[in-house]
Amino acid sequence: MIDGAFEQVAVVLFLSAAVGAVARRLGQPLIVAFIVVGIAAGPTGLGVVAASDELEVLAEVGIALLLFVVGLKLDLALVRSVGPVALAAGLGQVAFTSIVGFGLSLLLGFAPVTALFIAVALTFSSTIIIVKLLSDKGELEQPHGRVAMGILIVQDLVVVLVMIGLTAFGGEGEDRSLLVEAGLVAAKGVGFLAVIAALMRWVIPPLLERLADTAELLVLFAIAWAVGLAAPGHALGFSEEVGAFLAGVSLASTRYRDALGARLVSIRDFLLLFFFINLGAELDFGDADAFVAAAVLSAFVLIGNPIIVMTIMGVMRFQRRESFLTGLTVAQISEFSLIFAALGLSYGHIDEATVGLITTVGLITIVLSTYLILSSERIFDVVGPRLGLFERSAAEEADFEPESDAPPPEVVIFGLGRYGTEIAQRLEDEGTPALALDIDPSAVAAWDGHHVRAAFGDAEDQELPATLPLGEVRWVVSTTGDLEAGLALLSALRHQGYDGSVAVAAHRRSDAERLREAGADEVLEPFRDSAERALEALTARA
Repeated sequence: MIDGAFEQVAVVLFLSAAVGAVARRLGQPLIVAFIVVGIAAGPTGLGVVAASDELEVLAEVGIALLLFVVGLKLDLALVRSVGPVALAAGLGQVAFTSIVGFGLSLLLGFAPVTALFIAVALTFSSTIIIVKLLSDKGELEQPHGRVAMGILIVQDLVVVLVMIGLTAFGGEGEDRSLLVEAGLVAAKGVGFLAVIAALMRWVIPPLLERLADTAELLVLFAIAWAVGLAAPGHALGFSEEVGAFLAGVSLASTRYRDALGARLVSIRDFLLLFFFINLGAELDFGDADAFVAAAVLSAFVLIGNPIIVMTIMGVMRFQRRESFLTGLTVAQISEFSLIFAALGLSYGHIDEATVGLITTVGLITIVLSTYLILSSERIFDVVGPRLGLFERSAAEEADFEPESDAPPPEVVIFGLGRYGTEIAQRLEDEGTPALALDIDPSAVAAWDGHHVRAAFGDAEDQELPATLPLGEVRWVVSTTGDLEAGLALLSALRHQGYDGSVAVAAHRRSDAERLREAGADEVLEPFRDSAERALEALTARA
């Protein structure tokens, strides 16, 4: 054991840099490195670091900043944009995972309270990991990426509510009735929110305007605001995490949220390191039976969570590919699961062995799900044909017959993302009859009421072209930018005997060449075209 807090921190930082470099080489997120360092440096591992007040304070500030950034980036508009899909998939996944996880934990021999904590911990997925991986793959704007982000937002709201309930009823007031305790919690919560609302109405906006001239002061104020609300949150019995989350939500509507979020990420990650170090220093992994339980629970998270999401999305008419890709994103537990377990430990509801079990499940699922998400397309190519149970055929669901007084479409558009929506809007402005198809039911619903008709349809469904009114269609346009979808559409149209023109979007030059070779009459390259237009505009002003 190394004496002195400063020396311990120095050793931890060197270990973190070394293990972090190895983790990146293996394609793993840094959160895996942090957990490994925490375990390796604690008594279970090398024994160079022990839990201390200094590490605990740094850990608490890191957790406060994590919740602050979550609140700061809380985008309720995104939940609305994916509509009932995010709510149904998010709440459904939380409910089913909790119920099945609770029963599975009981079968593994855990007491009811311990089983309940384990079950709840299994429900939350890692926002940090999913956003990073989907962003690296360029899939945040794809249908499964948007649904996954909506599910994560729903989960974030649920975990905050769970922590409010745990901290409000878990530590104090055992001598009072539940009804009285609930009334006190509600009263304190309303008062706390009223104070925050008053400050945001009359104090914070002008203060932010004054501080915005100096970026360092703005960031310093954000940290002070997060920690400053975390302290009264703890004093009121809601925990530091809830106060910090509300601090983030209170600034989420300001024009400084994105700048603050970007600047605070590195500080948050640095301080979160100490949470994992402190957690590792207190862990007790128990006996061999605990590793058997961890293996069973990890298998449930890696397989059960995706199946739950796929089932819900299949009922909501999503195709198997989007359901599968979305399901893989939730095949791990979150850093919030570990924070939730640490809260349960602090209130004496669970012991160190249970926290160690949950941490082990976190390590296993985070490591394996990272590779699953990175290889999701290749995995789907193998298992996709066997997943027909989780979808209803777009051809069977489609209704493309125009109204009796409507002209037949001259253009068929696949994809109502940003690019496809802009094309459809231009066609509508010109009065060109068109039909727009999308695999996202919420995107179709959002387009309802326009002159250009929108309907549910998947470009990769080989049976779909046979149901399309292609008689008067001059152009079929795929705007998704997905190579496999474009190739599948070209093949299906030619097989159907369509002799009109086909335009397919491509995001990479190599994809554009393959699509031309496959028979595309026009390849749309939105990124290249916009870059050329930007260059023309810049050189014209030079």
